[in-house]
Amino acid sequence: MGMRDLLGEVASTYDRTAGSKREVKGQQVLRGVANRTDLTLPPGFKAKGHGGQATPAATPWIGVFDERGMRDPKKGLYLAYIFSADLKNVTLTLQQGITWLEARLGKGRAREDHLRHHAARLRRAVRRQEYLGWVDEPRLKDEAARPKAYEAASVIAKVYDTTALPSDIVLSEDLYLGVQALRRAEEFDRVWWMNNDADAIQLAYDFSGHAPQVAVSPADFDPLADFHPKDSGEYKVQISARQQIKQRSHEDLVKEFGLHTVNRGYVPITRQQHPRDLVLRREERLEGRAPEWLVEAKVVRNGNATIAVREALGQLYEYRHFLYRQQPEPFLVGLFSEEIGVYAPYLEEQGIASVWRHEGGWDGSPRARDWGMTTE
Repeated sequence: MGMRDLLGEVASTYDRTAGSKREVKGQQVLRGVANRTDLTLPPGFKAKGHGGQATPAATPWIGVFDERGMRDPKKGLYLAYIFSADLKNVTLTLQQGITWLEARLGKGRAREDHLRHHAARLRRAVRRQEYLGWVDEPRLKDEAARPKAYEAASVIAKVYDTTALPSDIVLSEDLYLGVQALRRAEEFDRVWWMNNDADAIQLAYDFSGHAPQVAVSPADFDPLADFHPKDSGEYKVQISARQQIKQRSHEDLVKEFGLHTVNRGYVPITRQQHPRDLVLRREERLEGRAPEWLVEAKVVRNGNATIAVREALGQLYEYRHFLYRQQPEPFLVGLFSEEIGVYAPYLEEQGIASVWRHEGGWDGSPRARDWGMTTE
């Protein structure tokens, strides 16, 4: 017995229509989780099953809590295995507590918006790009308020098919990765709350300033609404008891090119796109589909494009493979701070367009010119 058997047993026995009484088999399995000794949890962690109280849960779940830290899923950060409503999937997810927000934001869109906003912050803290095969949010396949909030509260998630669960060894390895993410997120979360950020709770109000409402996306009328490149100014880094001044030339490259693409008919997006540098969209269909361009930006150091091209190629392929499984594949673009010479036709052969700064504007490969991304 172990975690694999437990997850499989919940998937095969839980029945939402059977109620939440103690004699119901699926509820018995979940309530017995806290007393199990065969789950091989990380040191200091305990598990507890949740199938609802008076009302059966639409999406049953098993919380994995740090005994030394936060054990209340109403607030704070914790790990959980959450089942989809059809029990076909179970997701290991780093979750934010959702219940404590009800008094201030209610149970609907305002709460979900806040959770997603903070989840985006936390993904940067946990270095989401290092978690290959993980996603940002699971699909729990239920429209009730609580499952929708669980989706929005997810920082990172690993989804499993309950009919083909991996071995206990693989599940343990993933759980330890989840613990690492939890530790990083907890540290950032404490610092962020201590800073008393003014937008800690974000609300969308009507013009009278009263009741929360569902906000129309600013991107519906402003092509730069979701384009928020990072600051390109100099910043200080303390290294071995001395200060160094570094330049964010990478962020500057993304910002300048993003603004350029607006004049070429594109909508540049950086908001909630991490770890992607930049996503471009436009309304007209191309090659029979609504297009999306995935842009990876690289600064060429000392005139040597080799490393920049290798990194761009690897990351574009990696992001396309792991981040676009549930949607059409994007067109790929490598963005460079200067001309990359013989590597431009090489990238074209790999299906990747390239764009680079050139004489105060932008030049690029034939594919990039065809897409109107260069300066005419």
